[in-house]
Amino acid sequence: MKVLLTGSAGFIGGAVAERLEADGDEVVRVDLMLDKAHGASAAPEGTHQLDVRDADGWGDLLHGVDVVCHQAAMVGAGVTVADLPLYAGHNDLGTAMLLAAMHEAGVHRLVQASSMVVYGEGRYTCPEHGEQVPATRPREALEAGRFENPCPVCGEPLGWALVDEDARLEPRSSYAASKVAQEHYAIAWVRQAGAAAVSLRYHNVYGPRMPRDTPYSGVAAMFRSSLERGEAPQVFEDGRQVRDFVHVDDVARANVAALHAVREAPEGHHRAYNVASGHPVGIRDVAALVARGTGSDIEPEVTGGYRLGDVRHVVASPQRATDELGFTASVHPDEGLPAFATAPLRD
Repeated sequence: MKVLLTGSAGFIGGAVAERLEADGDEVVRVDLMLDKAHGASAAPEGTHQLDVRDADGWGDLLHGVDVVCHQAAMVGAGVTVADLPLYAGHNDLGTAMLLAAMHEAGVHRLVQASSMVVYGEGRYTCPEHGEQVPATRPREALEAGRFENPCPVCGEPLGWALVDEDARLEPRSSYAASKVAQEHYAIAWVRQAGAAAVSLRYHNVYGPRMPRDTPYSGVAAMFRSSLERGEAPQVFEDGRQVRDFVHVDDVARANVAALHAVREAPEGHHRAYNVASGHPVGIRDVAALVARGTGSDIEPEVTGGYRLGDVRHVVASPQRATDELGFTASVHPDEGLPAFATAPLRD
């Protein structure tokens, strides 16, 4: 199998490339090397440096390719409003340009990196009134430390439940909006081009070679950086917000499974899959697990702070990926997060 892999220099793309090459597949590595993601790092040998927004830049790179694995994207929650054009350009326009170039080259199979942020808030239930869709949390409630979503009927705190891939899409940040757009472009493309695509909705990915000390990286990396400076990790809200943390090696395995599946998929096929560990964890516990791995006795500091774009709980069901791709994560966060505390990062 010949795979064109965008974002191949990133920590996820790099892990995917290594697994594919270990399996004997041919990989065409492509990356733009954005400073926000890569810092001063140099592109690995053999990487084609290409701006995916440049329709004329693909040249012969797609020649003979069986499937494209699209990992290139600007990530993070969006630090400022000024980031909006960057997300729209790199993620949305970049994906549209890639899809057009693929069709021109006769390449009609795609696996793309999406994210759990497409869901916005997760799934919620009230013991008395059943499943409920909460409103956006108002600033006044967050300021007062009322972080749980209330039931719209009785006002009691809602409990979280697992989100499956058929849940509504309700992006709450510029990054999230761009990931929804990427999926929608893929859905339109498979219909127009007689193609097939898979969107992998990553949950919080962590592991070796994550970028260090940047708000565009993951929260686990930021906790680790604080501990390395001898500072307490800063945990927003009350620390009890729940997420799923999935190791980069498992994400690479999910991509390989999806690449093989999409090659056999019928024309017009699009399918989304949650890529998650299946073991939810509270954010304060994430900080504590990373601290355990450093051997530090520094306790996380629960600040009560908040970000308006954050959601309270979002925890996915990975069952569809297990049933249809044969993928089940192998790294439990209780083991992976402490090990991450001493894994090599990218400066």
